[in-house]
Amino acid sequence: MTGFLAYDNIVIQTITINLKKSMREVINISLPSPMAKTVKTAVKTGSYSSTSEFFRELLRDWQKGKLLNELNESRMEIASGKGKVLRSLKDLR
Repeated sequence: MTGFLAYDNIVIQTITINLKKSMREVINISLPSPMAKTVKTAVKTGSYSSTSEFFRELLRDWQKGKLLNELNESRMEIASGKGKVLRSLKDLR
């Protein structure tokens, strides 16, 4: 629920989020005008349903890239002989 309070020419925006239901958090970011225009254009042309969806997909792609880099580093360690073959859970100790 969003509301506005006005007092002596001061406007305060209030945002209420029921965390038990949605588990969402509002994060505000500041972008240079060209970047903001890029996001707005992507939403306006239908590439994304909302600005939030644009950034959610961007974050998901970043997370996938980070995981892929970690996997590739592990593969290189294994290929260079730094890996250890585990035959049982006891080998983890």
